[in-house]
Amino acid sequence: MFHSALSALTFSSGEFLTITESRGLSGAWSWVLAGGEQIWSPGFFRLLGLVPNAAKANYDLLLSLVHPEDRHLLPSLGEVRQGHVPRETIVRVIRPNGTMRVLSLVMEARFSGDGRPVAVNGTALDVTDREQLAQMRQLERRRRGALYLTEHITCFSIGLDNRFEIPFEVAQVHGLPYEEICTNPYLMIVPEERGAFQEAAQAQFETQQFFQGTAHERLANGELWHFRIVSMPVRDPDGTYLGRCGLKCPVRSPMPISAALNEGLDQAVSGHHLRAARALLDWSMMDLAQASGLSHSTVRRLEEGSEHRGSRSLLQAVASLRRAGIRFILMDDGTLAVAKG
Repeated sequence: MFHSALSALTFSSGEFLTITESRGLSGAWSWVLAGGEQIWSPGFFRLLGLVPNAAKANYDLLLSLVHPEDRHLLPSLGEVRQGHVPRETIVRVIRPNGTMRVLSLVMEARFSGDGRPVAVNGTALDVTDREQLAQMRQLERRRRGALYLTEHITCFSIGLDNRFEIPFEVAQVHGLPYEEICTNPYLMIVPEERGAFQEAAQAQFETQQFFQGTAHERLANGELWHFRIVSMPVRDPDGTYLGRCGLKCPVRSPMPISAALNEGLDQAVSGHHLRAARALLDWSMMDLAQASGLSHSTVRRLEEGSEHRGSRSLLQAVASLRRAGIRFILMDDGTLAVAKG
């Protein structure tokens, strides 16, 4: 019975390896040092852009395909023979057709009882998408940081733990410890305005409403700047509260609207805003239903407030009204106004 279960497990693992390799996601290789035999799995050939078994498995071939700037990250032939291999390394591979992929290589050396290296095994995983996403996020962080250094404009987010996610450059501009302003960004506000601003903001946070306010903040160089700060609750399509997104910019600057802030603004639209927008367009409920691809009953539920905030139906209705010329404008006192044109 034990052998039967073990066979099933082995078969399942082999099937999983076959599936992941056939999708070009992974591969494996081994090198028996004593006899010099090297074996690559079909998936490893494909990760390198090679036809399985059309080329001879060889460590030199692997090194030749690694980006020249990354080759130093892999052990040399001599290091491999001595069993000196890194546990994991990430390298770029340039395939014969010129395309480039990013591979995570995990290596393990095996030793005999007397401590001599006898074999090296390795696995490879294509992490190109993950690395590209990380690079995009890094570029976005740099862009946001540069924007605050030059224009004192930034987006921010607030998690469920009430921690503020703010570019590090904000701390530089204000001369305050980064961790402190992530937990208490109100420290940037001048003392005489701090308490009232924080109390007004927290009241809106607790009721999960949008907030807008202005405050004076002192920079590290001694300058006093007047800022407008806006934040919106963000929900998933099921209406679950995810936290807040926000924007901070000098009062004298036109307020840019980020995609996250715009979505939060749309989620803030309620039934009476929809009714006001319909009145400005001289639309009936049926007109809004047809324009947004919703049913008449769904539009009625939206206007009655029966649908949760963040629902796809609400976003569809708002999008159709925007296309028809309706604008939803956040006023200085925090109310949401409806306008046409």
